[in-house]
Amino acid sequence: MKAYLLRRLLLIVPTLLGITVACFLLIQFVPGGPVEQMISKVQQAASAKGVAANISAEEIRNIKAYFGFDKPIHIRYFLWLGKVMKLDLGMSYAYQEPVWNLLLKKLPISLFFGVTSVLLSYLVCLPLGMAKARRNGTWFDTITSVVIFSGYVMPGYALGILLIIFLGGGSFLDLFPISGIISDQFESLTLLGKVLDFLHHMVLPLFCYMISEFAFLTMMLKNSLLEEMGKDYMRTAVVKGSTFAQAVRRHAFRNALIPLATRFGSIFSLLFGGDILLERVFDIDGMGLLVFNSMVNRDYNVVMGVILLTSLFAMLGRLVSDLMYVAVDPRIRLD
Repeated sequence: MKAYLLRRLLLIVPTLLGITVACFLLIQFVPGGPVEQMISKVQQAASAKGVAANISAEEIRNIKAYFGFDKPIHIRYFLWLGKVMKLDLGMSYAYQEPVWNLLLKKLPISLFFGVTSVLLSYLVCLPLGMAKARRNGTWFDTITSVVIFSGYVMPGYALGILLIIFLGGGSFLDLFPISGIISDQFESLTLLGKVLDFLHHMVLPLFCYMISEFAFLTMMLKNSLLEEMGKDYMRTAVVKGSTFAQAVRRHAFRNALIPLATRFGSIFSLLFGGDILLERVFDIDGMGLLVFNSMVNRDYNVVMGVILLTSLFAMLGRLVSDLMYVAVDPRIRLD
C-alpha cells in the first residue's frame, strides 16, 4: 500500500508538468491577450480625446516587457513554473492583485456548494437507491424514476431558470431570492438571522447543484444493488436464517457501494471548479464566474492557476477513489 501511494504521488509531478505545458502553449496562442488589450485601451483613450492613436514600436515593446511577453514562450513558461514552485501564482492582469488572493476570495462559496451538495446527494441517494432496489417494478420505483430521470437530463442552469420563474417571483410564487448569497440588510441582522438569510439564498442554487449528481448516484446504487441481490451469497444468507431485508443491509449494500466509492473521488475537481452557468444564473461570485471572466479577459495567470489546482485536485481525487475502493472491498489490494 505504501509503495503504491508513493508511486501515485510521484506520478502527480510529471502529469502536472504535461498538463501545464499543453495549457500554457494553447493559452499563449489565443488572440486578444493582455498586450493586445492594453494597446486597444490606449487607442480608445486617445480616440476619446480626439488625438491620433499612434503607438510606436518602442511603446509596444515596453507594453510587452511589462507583461513579460518580450521573452520566448519557453522562457516565459519556466519563469511561471519557477514562481509556482515558490507557491506564487503571479498577478492577475484584469484584477491587478495576486492570483492567490482572488482564489481565496472566490473559493469558500464554491466549496460550500460543492461539499454541501455532495453530502446531501449521498445522504438522500443511499436510502432512496436501496428503497428503489427493494421495490423494483412497483409504483414507487416508477414514480421516483420519472422524477430522477427528469432531474438527470435537465441541465442545472436550465432548472435554475425554471425555479426562478416558478419560485423566485418570476411569474408565480415569490418564495426565494434569485440572486446573490446574502440580503442587502445582512449586516443589521442577528447571528441567527444571518444564518437563516444565507440558507434562504442557498436553497435554489444548492438544489440545482445537487440534482444531477443525486440522480446519477441513486440510479447507480439501485442498479448495483439489483445485481448484488441476484447473486448466490444472498440466497445463502436467506437460507441460513436472515430475512431478505437483513441480507440486503448486511451483505449486498456494502458490495453495491463499490461503484459509488469510485465516483466519490471525482468530486474533488468539482469542489474547486464551481459551475460557471449556475453562478451566472444566480449571480453568485464564485470560482466558476472567476474562471469565465478570466477566460474572456485573457487573464492568463488566473486561468493557469485554476488549471493547475483543478488538475491537482482531480488527481488527488482519483487517489482517494482507490483508497475508498479498498475500504469498501477488503479483497482489493493496492500493490
